[in-house]
Amino acid sequence: MGGMNVGGVVKGGLVAGLVINVGEFILNGVVVAEAWAEVQAVLGIEQGAAEMSVYVIGGFLMGLVGVWLYAAARPRLGAGPATAVKMGLVVFALACLWPIATFMTMGLLPRSLFHVSLVWEIVEVPLAIVAGAWLYKEAEA
Repeated sequence: MGGMNVGGVVKGGLVAGLVINVGEFILNGVVVAEAWAEVQAVLGIEQGAAEMSVYVIGGFLMGLVGVWLYAAARPRLGAGPATAVKMGLVVFALACLWPIATFMTMGLLPRSLFHVSLVWEIVEVPLAIVAGAWLYKEAEA
């Protein structure tokens, strides 16, 4: 058995990040765009290209971390979609559930936006990690 394939992590992570970014664009730019506009109006903020680039980079980082976790977990939990889903749920919990729940409890997000985002992302993130993991292969010995 070989070691972790860093190139495979990067390739799979970028694919997973792309899936996350497309999903987030559909969610936030279409499905809940009006709700986000209301939140921004209440908070008195505007989101421009600089802020959006942070979100895009974050999506790719989520994909890279998720596939890296998958690669690290493969020898212990086995290769395949079940392990990728588990690692996707870890990424979801840390990168989506915790921040959104924090913002909601501070009163910055309405419950409806919280619920829609969580339902969307609990599906989106594990699926993205499965897509990235599908491309990952262990390094040769």
